[in-house]
Amino acid sequence: MKVRILVRLKPGVLDPQGRAVHHALDSLGFDGVEDVRIGRLIEMDVADDTSDAALTRMCEQLLANMVIEDFAFEKLENSKETA
Repeated sequence: MKVRILVRLKPGVLDPQGRAVHHALDSLGFDGVEDVRIGRLIEMDVADDTSDAALTRMCEQLLANMVIEDFAFEKLENSKETA
């Protein structure tokens, strides 16, 4: 089974990469962009019986810095979808 995990900075945590992208978009003439936050997407192939609890532990112990980041995951069961 494929799992997608989105890790992003918690609200209120400074995002210098997001600010740089926001500034670049503004300087390129893209009006109306009010904020940019940068995160990362992790895709994993795991055994079909991998539990949500196990995925949560993976995120909490390794994949996300729980002090400054949040995470969410989705299971793509029976999907051949790739990014």
